[in-house]
Amino acid sequence: MDLELPEDLVALQDVARRFAADNIAPHARQWDREADIPRELVAKLAEVGFLGIFIPTEYGGAGLGDLAAAVIMEEIARHCGATALLLDAHGALCCAHLLIAANEQQKKKYFPPLASGEYLGAWALSEPGCGSDVAALTTTAELDGDTWVLNGAKQWITNGYYAGVHVVMAKTTPEGGPKGISAFIVERDTPGFEIGAKEDKMGMRGSDTVGLTFDNVRIPKENLCGELNRGFTDAMKVLERGRITIAAMSVGFGRGALEEALAYSKERVAFGKPIFEQQSVQFKLADMAMEIDAARLLTHKAGILSDAGKPHNVEASMAKLFASEAATRACLDAIQIHGGMGYTKEVPVERLMRDAKLCEIGEGSSEIQRIIIARHLLEL
Repeated sequence: MDLELPEDLVALQDVARRFAADNIAPHARQWDREADIPRELVAKLAEVGFLGIFIPTEYGGAGLGDLAAAVIMEEIARHCGATALLLDAHGALCCAHLLIAANEQQKKKYFPPLASGEYLGAWALSEPGCGSDVAALTTTAELDGDTWVLNGAKQWITNGYYAGVHVVMAKTTPEGGPKGISAFIVERDTPGFEIGAKEDKMGMRGSDTVGLTFDNVRIPKENLCGELNRGFTDAMKVLERGRITIAAMSVGFGRGALEEALAYSKERVAFGKPIFEQQSVQFKLADMAMEIDAARLLTHKAGILSDAGKPHNVEASMAKLFASEAATRACLDAIQIHGGMGYTKEVPVERLMRDAKLCEIGEGSSEIQRIIIARHLLEL
């Protein structure tokens, strides 16, 4: 068993690390304060190929897999959770759903502008009264001649404010439960499609999160994405991929917290010596390092299984659950090590903590991950 990254991914890691250090780290605090990521960064993400991580090369993408995506996501999240979340919703959700379910004509139409940054992608599943209980969604789509008519509302949609393409889940057979849900491609300027104001969030503030409303939104019949009434099944596959990227994002937050806390502990002097020499601080740093390494190994295992086409649902849940909770612990410990300074916006650790907390909630809460893992144990 080889625990080292292959040479091509080591090179990719170096590219991502330098990109994040040069283009993201100097501005992350400002983007958090202003609650916006400039469109110039989106163009740069496209130039380096990060918007096309999952898009095949024949459509202008990078054609990479889940392990490569995990490497990139860790490096981006180390400095800015909002940028990592933008990439997650665009690539691991919207583009991944198109990769799984879209037909050839749809891929030719949408993948090139998604890879080039002409379009950002969004994925619309959650609703005001439906988060973890996906099957309870109430947005509907009815076929009327050659058009589908969508009505309803979505909430907590990442990239929704700026996205040019949305993959939207709606009920096509209301009495069918999970087997009555289909996915649709909805373009930004479609009449009746309204995009709400940005949410004022605790963390990930630079990433836009909005509600969407559909008031008799008519889209072409051919904008059905995948088979009729198979949207729920495809969405669950998409979430498996999304949980790997969320886990990698969490590893980035935890690593950032450790690196910031370690550097501070070497500089901050108390009682005549650097606080790193205090055993209580060393224990916190040791626990952080141990859990971050374990989280990374779980994440890479899930990515390797996915890339090999092997079942990885439980592994993705384990990685997402462990990494997200470890990241929050690491960030809280980093704040404690920084003392009063850690409670200010002068240092990155308080922002990392605010960003990390979302990873315990989004794309399946920690409670949902525990249910998935426990159900697997019952089948053994």
